[in-house]
Amino acid sequence: MSFLVNLALGLLFGVGLVVSGMSDPAKVLNFLDVFGTWDPSLAFVMGGAVVTAFFGYRIVLKRPKPVAANSFHLPATTGIDRKVLVGPAVFGIGWGLGGFCPGPALTATTLGAAGAYVFLPMMFLGMWLARMAAGRKLAAATV
Repeated sequence: MSFLVNLALGLLFGVGLVVSGMSDPAKVLNFLDVFGTWDPSLAFVMGGAVVTAFFGYRIVLKRPKPVAANSFHLPATTGIDRKVLVGPAVFGIGWGLGGFCPGPALTATTLGAAGAYVFLPMMFLGMWLARMAAGRKLAAATV
């Protein structure tokens, strides 16, 4: 059941991205082009997501457990360290260069966007390299 719930939520998210136009990399690139063809619509989408998450988390976390899982999987730490700062910076640079973040890139493949076919393999390569680097640090710390 958990897989079907996740699949349905992923499809809903993908449809939302397509309907809002956020699967188009030009939306991101124009949002970042403040002195050129600036398009603020991405800020409205992000603002809507922040407001929804703010209230949604407060409502959902009052429940004893999630609907489709045995427990909530929340971060154990709340501190800000180098990983918290560097990871989003790398994500943002990739987002600005490619015009995609992971969700819209997956959605864009179904729309035939050629850039997504370049972005996705590079994204998976970056994820693999990050895991390898984290594994080496963990192995070095335990020796």
